[in-house]
Amino acid sequence: MLQVKNISKNFGKESILKDISFEMPLKQTLSVLGKSGGGKSTLLKIIAGLEKPDKGELYFEEINLTKLTPQKREIVYLYQESLLFPHLNVFENIAFSLRIRKLSKADIEASVNQMLIDLELEEQSHKMPHQLSGGQKQRVSFGRALIIKPKLLLLDEPFGNLDVETRETMQQLFRRIAEQYNLTAIFVTHDLKEALKMGTQIAKLEAGKLMFYNSKKEFIEDIDSGVSDEIYFWGNLKKEINLL
Repeated sequence: MLQVKNISKNFGKESILKDISFEMPLKQTLSVLGKSGGGKSTLLKIIAGLEKPDKGELYFEEINLTKLTPQKREIVYLYQESLLFPHLNVFENIAFSLRIRKLSKADIEASVNQMLIDLELEEQSHKMPHQLSGGQKQRVSFGRALIIKPKLLLLDEPFGNLDVETRETMQQLFRRIAEQYNLTAIFVTHDLKEALKMGTQIAKLEAGKLMFYNSKKEFIEDIDSGVSDEIYFWGNLKKEINLL
C-alpha cells in the first residue's frame, strides 16, 4: 500500500498542497483530476522524490520513502513528452535500464522482445525515435518504464500531446498493460472522461486539498464533478467502465 501522510507544499506565499493524506492499495490506478497549475504535478514529483515536501511523509509497503533518493524509490515518472534517447533505436531505448543493471545479454533480449510484443512494437524495434509517431514514442516510453518492474508508476498527463484517435488507442493500451502487469499507478489528468476510463479509483485535487470518491458512480453523481453535464455526450462510456 502507498501511504501519503500530511503532505504540504508551498511555493513562496502560495500554498499548493495542504495537508494531503491518503492510502492507495497495490495493483490499482488512481486517477487524479485537477486544473492546470493546481498542484497535480507537484504531488507526483514529491512522491517520486523530485520535490521535497514542506511537511509530511510517504510510505510504500511500510518503507519510509521520504528520505530516500529518487533512484532508490523504485518509482518511475512519465511525462507528456516521451523523452527517448535520440541516438538509440526502440530496442535499445527499452533495454537501456537493463544494461545499466548489467543483466545478461540473453535475459535482456528475452525481456525486451517480450515487451515489444506486449506493446505491439515488434515491427518498430530497429527504428530510431525520429521515425516514430507520437503514439509509438509513448509506447516505447511505457516499455522503458515497465521493463524494470517499478513498484509505482506515475503518469503526468501522458497522452496530452496526442491527437484524439491516438489518445484513445493509448488509453486502451494502458488499461490492458495495467491489468497484464498488475500495475500500481497514479494517473494525472484534467480530462473527466480520461479519468473515468483510466482509474480504478478517482480523486480530485482542488484548492490544495485532495478529495477521494468511494466509487465511479459517486463521482458521476456528484454535481460538482462536472460529469453529469457531459456523460450523455460520451456514447458508450458507461458500458465501457461497467456502470450499466
